[in-house]
Amino acid sequence: MNTYVKYLAPAALLALAIIASSWLVKATILQVKEMERTVSVKGLSEKEVTADTVIWPVFFKDADNNLEQLVERVEQKTSAIRAFLTLQGFDADELSISSPSITDKLAQEYSQGNQGLRFVAKAGITVYSNSPDKVAQALGKMNELAKQGIAITKDDYQNRVEYLFTGLNDIKPAMVQEATQKAREVAVKFAKDSDSVLGKIKSARQGQFSIRDRDSNTPQIKIVRVVTSVEYYLSD
Repeated sequence: MNTYVKYLAPAALLALAIIASSWLVKATILQVKEMERTVSVKGLSEKEVTADTVIWPVFFKDADNNLEQLVERVEQKTSAIRAFLTLQGFDADELSISSPSITDKLAQEYSQGNQGLRFVAKAGITVYSNSPDKVAQALGKMNELAKQGIAITKDDYQNRVEYLFTGLNDIKPAMVQEATQKAREVAVKFAKDSDSVLGKIKSARQGQFSIRDRDSNTPQIKIVRVVTSVEYYLSD
C-alpha cells in the first residue's frame, strides 16, 4: 500500500501539471487569436489643383518642289512665330527652336512617282512656361499667325498643349493625413457596428498618387488622388 501511494503522488502531480499546461496553452492560443482580429479599410483623398507648367509646341508644315526656297520660307515662318511669342510676353529662355525636319518623298523606299510637292518640312518652336495663363491668352490670338500664312499644326498628337502640375510634394503630407483619417473613420464605424473596440494599427500602406485632367475641356485643371490602406486590430 505504501508503495502504491509512493508512485501515485508523482503521477497525480504530473497529471495536474499536464492539465495546467494544457490550460495555459489554450488560454495563450485564444489570446493570440483575439489579438489577430483585424479590419482592413481604405481612405481616399482628392484635391483639385491648377497646372503650374505648360508645354506648347507651336509647329507648322510646309512643302515645295524647290528645297532652297522651302528652307528659306521655313526660316521666315519660324522667325515670325518667335516674334509673335515674344510679343505675347514669353522670354527667350521659355522658347526652344527646333531644327526643321525635311522629307524628300521621292527618296522614300516606297515612293510611287508623282505625289504632289516633293519636299515636306516640319518646324516650329516649343514653349515651356510656368505661366499657363499667358499661354491661354496667346492661344486666343493664333489668327494673327494665320494672317501671315502660317497654319499651326493642331491635329497631331505630338503637337498638343500639355499641362503639368509639379507641386505634388507640397500637398502630399496633408493628403496622406486626410486619407488616413478617412480610413480610421471607416474602421471606427465598422468596430462600432460589430460591437468591437478599434485597436492600434497593424499595418499601413500608401497607394500611388495619380494626377489626371478634371475633364477633356479644361486640361489645365487637375485632380490629384491617393488611396491609403490601413489594417487595425480589433478587440471585444
